[in-house]
Amino acid sequence: MTDARQHRWTVILAFGLVYLFWGSTYLAIAIGVEHIPPALMCATRFLVAGTLMLAYCWLRGRPVAYTGQQLWHMAVVGTLLLMGGNLTLSFAEQVLPSGLSALLIAVTPLWFLVLDAWLLGHHHITRRGIVGLVLGILGMVVLLWPKLTATGSIGRRELWFSLSLLAGSFSWALGSVLSKVWHSNDLDPLSSTAWQVIFAGIANLAFALANHDLAHVVWTARGVGAVLYLVVGGSWIGYTSYIWLLRHAPSSKVSTYAYVNPVVAVFLGWLVLHEPIDRYILMGSAIVIASVILVTSAKVEEKAVTEKLPAVEAAGD
Repeated sequence: MTDARQHRWTVILAFGLVYLFWGSTYLAIAIGVEHIPPALMCATRFLVAGTLMLAYCWLRGRPVAYTGQQLWHMAVVGTLLLMGGNLTLSFAEQVLPSGLSALLIAVTPLWFLVLDAWLLGHHHITRRGIVGLVLGILGMVVLLWPKLTATGSIGRRELWFSLSLLAGSFSWALGSVLSKVWHSNDLDPLSSTAWQVIFAGIANLAFALANHDLAHVVWTARGVGAVLYLVVGGSWIGYTSYIWLLRHAPSSKVSTYAYVNPVVAVFLGWLVLHEPIDRYILMGSAIVIASVILVTSAKVEEKAVTEKLPAVEAAGD
């Protein structure tokens, strides 16, 4: 098998792992937070996963020592991704259905579009991208309409958790883009990912201790099983595959997980937890997924045009 073909199959495998494991983590989180406070669950998940990953790297002779600046970058990226992104999700799933949570997270590519243009300068936002952004906002309004029109305290509480999820998706997108900005070829993908996970675990643990989570934890087989699944499937396999893809595939393609995973999450939430699927979920999810497809396809087209520009200018010279 040629190197190019092997690389292609590795990329396909990585996408499959992200779709499968991250699509099912919404269900695992919903089960886990029934027994373990969100911050403590995240801290346990990330500290165990990160330590095991780093130990594996050390035993295999992979580089695990980095400069202070590199470790700082890993700490920032890990905290934005796995505390700003995952902790808000875990808190929200105490109140919101896992399927709805996944659909709200699906707006992440819209943040990618803006941040890629702002921080990386890889493209300008095209008309298709603008239409996608507008559709995404419309989809969010449809999904949140029952919460926006609710008058009781429960509806308002659900609305605030929904808005926190949108902020968490921005944090995830920002961390992802910064990982590209700060990427260096001398970083080992697995060990640098392990450090990111460990730093996120430390940040979540500090929050858990400040929130006195240990006094509220109930260690059950169901809760521990959910955490173990999140450690192996979500943090180890899924997150490592995601970080690898960020370095070997365009952000626009990597961000497709955001509209594949919600489909998996909604189905599993309905199948396992018997979560309702109403007309707002159906209409809102269709609009959001359409907006994400528009945004990601707009980005790909713009990058393709940009890559051709130097050849045109060279011909003119």
